[in-house]
Amino acid sequence: MIKSHSSSAENWTLVATILASSMVFIDFSALNVALPAIQKDLNISSQSLLWIINIYVLFLSSLMLVAGSMGDLYGRKKVFIVGIFIFAIASLLCGLSPGIEMLIASRGLQGIGGALMIPGSLSIISSVIPSERRGKAFGTWSTFSALTTTAGPVLGGWLAGTGLWRLIFYINLPLAIFTILALFTKVPESRDDSAKKLDITGAILATFGLGGMTYGFLEASETSFGEIRVILSLTLGFIFLISFILTELKSDHPMLPLHLFKSRTFSGVNVLTLFMYTALNASLFFYPLNLVQVQGYSETSAGLATLPFAILISVMSRFSGVYADKFGVRKPLIVGPIISAFGLFLMTLPGLTGGPSEYWETFFPAILFLGIGMGIIVAPLTVAVMASVPSHNTGIASGINNTMARIAGLIAIALLGMVIILSFKNNLEEFADKQNIPPEIKTALIDSSNKLGETRPPAHLDIQQKEKISSDIKYSFVGAFNLIVLISVILSILSSVTAFFTVENGIVKE
Repeated sequence: MIKSHSSSAENWTLVATILASSMVFIDFSALNVALPAIQKDLNISSQSLLWIINIYVLFLSSLMLVAGSMGDLYGRKKVFIVGIFIFAIASLLCGLSPGIEMLIASRGLQGIGGALMIPGSLSIISSVIPSERRGKAFGTWSTFSALTTTAGPVLGGWLAGTGLWRLIFYINLPLAIFTILALFTKVPESRDDSAKKLDITGAILATFGLGGMTYGFLEASETSFGEIRVILSLTLGFIFLISFILTELKSDHPMLPLHLFKSRTFSGVNVLTLFMYTALNASLFFYPLNLVQVQGYSETSAGLATLPFAILISVMSRFSGVYADKFGVRKPLIVGPIISAFGLFLMTLPGLTGGPSEYWETFFPAILFLGIGMGIIVAPLTVAVMASVPSHNTGIASGINNTMARIAGLIAIALLGMVIILSFKNNLEEFADKQNIPPEIKTALIDSSNKLGETRPPAHLDIQQKEKISSDIKYSFVGAFNLIVLISVILSILSSVTAFFTVENGIVKE
């Protein structure tokens, strides 16, 4: 059972967890919009661009489970504070990075900090706030976390447009300082008295497994699946992941306690999370690239184009959390993904547009329905995860679900990133063949196609030739982008089907 805490402690718990989560959300939303500027400023390939995201997600997903266990064992607040400190230091290093190597390494350190932070946020709320008010609390957390990051895309776009994208990372520093002070002075500590020692072996196997799979997919997009290093990487990654599962089955203190999956709802919402967040990550990662590199938007305009999504989640999450408290989580988790799927489908319709002046009739309807759908999903999904396990397992339950969301990010950026790169290359080859482009120009285009929308015609061509090839590049990217979004539509529908067959309303446990 949860100990009774004062309303002041409950309120400060929400404030601290909201601000800490906002560090991660701001970083994600602002950075996504700034990626085209980073690619151009550092003159990097799409593979390096993907690694800026993937190295973070890799450490985040592979360490989050053991981090959840650490919170249960050593104290959730203590581990949470350590994570915030590491995340803040890593953010400072990201901002100071002179080149892509240090930026990628610093993003990896951010992932370690984030792994210690994210499970603690929701488990601290669960340990302090009673179950009858928890849905509302999760809704408030979702609402205000989204509100604090609503400015992220706009701010990220503006900073990127003025060449100041590094400031995106510095935003985390004042948030970290205030949050740590609030946690130290206002928020009670909690832990699981039955928690055992850490599963270090599991953490190592998971890290190498996910790392091998991620590296293999990214390299395959650059070369081919026939390359020896791709085959070796994917094979070793698969072996490590299988070894991880076998280790967890035999362990007395697994970082992935498989007995929790005996709950049909817990299993279902984690599968739903995997499908839905793969769809969301894939579409929203490549959406700003489409707007800036192909559709003619400035970074600031691209940020504004994403803003309705964040606003809708922030407005709707509190209401959907209250609804989940009163009527259960089943209906929102069935309906929300269907609405999101419709929004994603609308995103494939515009094709090549006339730029920001046509936003309201092209991409706005898609973002509108996607935001409504996710606004319906977020809070009930959190309620379902935390309520489908005993209260003393909320730390590891939060870790598992967040790991699923981060693995979804890996799949979206590594696997679907590979798909969009290969699709773009194939589309570009087809256009080159149809236009009877000379072999040497075609080869130059294909060789530079790893920059996706930043691919440029050879400099020695005349203006008319450049304009024609530039048009082919844009259409090639739009076709590849639409393929990714259509895959996301299918995944969203699968999320709804999963909820229909697995999620129950009467799941609250103490």
